[in-house]
Amino acid sequence: MARYPVYVISKGRFENCLTAKFLLKDQVPFALVVEPQEAEEYRRRYPDATVHVLPFSNLGLGSIPARNWVWEHARSEGHFRHWILDDNMRDVQRLFRGKRIRCNADIGFSVIEDFTDRYENIGIAGMNYKMFVTNHTPVPFFLNVHVYSCLLIRNDLPHRWRGRYNEDTDLCLQVLADKWCTVLFNAFMVDKMRTMTSKGGNMTELYQGDGRLRMARSLERVWPGVVKVDRRFQRPQHVVKDSWKGFDTPLIRRTDIDWNALAPDEYGAQLIALAEVQSPSLRALLAEVAHEARDALPALVSDIGTAFRP
Repeated sequence: MARYPVYVISKGRFENCLTAKFLLKDQVPFALVVEPQEAEEYRRRYPDATVHVLPFSNLGLGSIPARNWVWEHARSEGHFRHWILDDNMRDVQRLFRGKRIRCNADIGFSVIEDFTDRYENIGIAGMNYKMFVTNHTPVPFFLNVHVYSCLLIRNDLPHRWRGRYNEDTDLCLQVLADKWCTVLFNAFMVDKMRTMTSKGGNMTELYQGDGRLRMARSLERVWPGVVKVDRRFQRPQHVVKDSWKGFDTPLIRRTDIDWNALAPDEYGAQLIALAEVQSPSLRALLAEVAHEARDALPALVSDIGTAFRP
């Protein structure tokens, strides 16, 4: 089981908080972090979730005050790291032998925690978006790049969320500029709704009108020479110089770990079919795994009829 606390910040999505739904289904303990005026709605719809009520509301500053409140809450409870998740994600998936298959979130969190804690200098780790991971993505993670929406943050970092826009990018740049590492996992990914496709969140406060341009320009002003504004995906977009390649701090292994003793660990999972599998390649994968009599990492049912489970 994941050992670090999981927080889901949410506003205006009590009717359909996707992240809360899949975490409950995966039986992952977590806390919803909400504003006072919506607390009862969240409690009523998600009675099995812990609900933390923020001491402020409608500040017009996006999610940044809530994110910093979460950080201090995790610190006050004595945790070394904490997870902070956006509220518009459908599930966690694993890239397994060239297939993206829905995976139980608790195992995904546990694997990333174990990896992260083996190194002295990882400030932020997290999962990539499914839309950016293909069946042929060649590496299990990218080093020293942005981490968005699903972050595992080291609590003793001196940095904090700041400003009003592009807070994920800004925090990662702060951490990298201070010679810490970030790790973005492709081996595990989140299936996140595209920005502005789900009502609620920061759509009203930040994204309306020329909000996209304001967001990109604000980051460019904070990071001159590192960030510029370009047009990507048919909209204004911030672009980090050299695609983040200027940050080259290497991972530092802990010296109190017997690295030679580490062995592959599937965390007690099995790849199983929960419905009739239509895809020939998936049927072949299931047969291959059964023939090897080995486990894969866990998950719940997927829309293609296969799953990873403990």
